[in-house]
Amino acid sequence: QVQLVESGGGLVQSGGSLRLSCAASGDTFSLYAMGWFRQAPGKERESVATIDWNRNTGYGATVKGRFTIARDNAKMMVYLQMNSLRPEDTAVYYCAARPRSSLTYRYWGQGTQVTVSS
Repeated sequence: QVQLVESGGGLVQSGGSLRLSCAASGDTFSLYAMGWFRQAPGKERESVATIDWNRNTGYGATVKGRFTIARDNAKMMVYLQMNSLRPEDTAVYYCAARPRSSLTYRYWGQGTQVTVSS
């Protein structure tokens, strides 16, 4: 099992930047793919960025070129650098972990609110 705690959310103006952090504890962190997801009010949860155990990354179409995901296995941390933020990026952002044996993300953090003002 993995426990996840997000931090770094807040209020930022359009065009600004934020860096989200996710601290993991529990199982062997390096064996998990990690992802950032977000959910805005009235909308479905969407995948923002993912990074696997080989550090292969993937990004949602709306954030590609603006957001960067990274991981530090020694510190058991995953980060999401968000640049050129837009009001439509406003959402609760969740960190999640997927074991190699699973096709789905099994472990989730509590979420951190990101609000981008226009």
